[in-house]
Amino acid sequence: MKKSLSTTKIVFIAMLAALVYVVTIFRFPLLGSKVHLGNAVCLLSGLLMGPAAGGLAAGVGSALNDALYGGYDFIQAAITFVSKFAMGWVCGKIAFSGGREARSHGWNLAAAVLGALTYVALYMLKTYVYQSFVYGYPMDAVLFTMGSKLPGSLINAAAAVVVAPVFYTGLRPALERAGVLKRLRG
Repeated sequence: MKKSLSTTKIVFIAMLAALVYVVTIFRFPLLGSKVHLGNAVCLLSGLLMGPAAGGLAAGVGSALNDALYGGYDFIQAAITFVSKFAMGWVCGKIAFSGGREARSHGWNLAAAVLGALTYVALYMLKTYVYQSFVYGYPMDAVLFTMGSKLPGSLINAAAAVVVAPVFYTGLRPALERAGVLKRLRG
């Protein structure tokens, strides 16, 4: 039997996508990088809603930010959609595996780490493909560019891994008491 999307789930996907969009705008410098909490909300989406809906919220919010605020073209926004969807999907898949439904702090942390690392790997792959094949730069320039982007990506990943499980742990009891989690996951 095919599950349909409930109104609650559609509203939460839209709300989390909007939250991803907004928090990605606010960036602050740290150790030569610009850190934002958009990745944390992408992971939070996976923890709250599971792989498909969480991935959708993460991908849509991030792609809209790229297209409407970031000034990127459709292809860049589509690549962002895929990579951020993967981030939320991996996080949700691990957190919800084995019937856990994101109730294990240890598994939630592992899910956040692997979701964040999935995004970093895909971002590095995108950088490699663009630098090598689209722009045609020599390999030493490609590796230099990738090396310069990796620390900032890892800083954002680490911030997301710290923040998302903490937010989830704070939100879950209130959402359970209100019956929202049951409607989201049912």
